[in-house]
Amino acid sequence: MSEQTTLKDRIQADMKAAMKARDKDRLGAVRLILAAVKQKEVDERVEVDDTAMLALLDKMAKQRRESIAQYESAGREDLADKERQELDIITSYLPKALDEAEIDELVRAALTESGAESVKDMGKVMAVLRPKVQGRADMSAVSARVKAALAG
Repeated sequence: MSEQTTLKDRIQADMKAAMKARDKDRLGAVRLILAAVKQKEVDERVEVDDTAMLALLDKMAKQRRESIAQYESAGREDLADKERQELDIITSYLPKALDEAEIDELVRAALTESGAESVKDMGKVMAVLRPKVQGRADMSAVSARVKAALAG
C-alpha cells in the first residue's frame, strides 16, 4: 500500500473514530458513503480510487441537495435537516469548492484546449473540464456555463 492516505482510507478511519466517539449521526453518514463505495466496487469489479471517490461523493451530494429541495417543498423540515447533516459530512470530504471566477477561467481554458466552436462540441469541452472540476463545482451549473459560452 502507498505511503499516501487515500480518501477511502480517510473515510474508513473516520468511521472508526465516529464509532469510538459514539457519534451516531456522523457514523450513519460515513457508513452510507462506504456502502456506496462497496456497491460500486462490487458492481464494477474495480477498486475505487480518489478520482472515482470524488465522483461518487459529488453524486451523493447532488442527491442530498435534490432531496432537501423536495422535503422543503413538502414541508418536511425534519427530513430536510437530516439530509443537510449528511450533505455537510459528504461535502467535508470534497475539495474546496471553486468560486465563480475560477469556474469561468477553467471553462475558457477548456474551450481553448478542446478547440470547441459550437454547442455540438460540448462533449469535448466537458471531457477536458470534468477532471478539473469534479467534486469542486456543481456539474450541471458548469455544463450550463459551457453551453452559454458555446452559444454566445
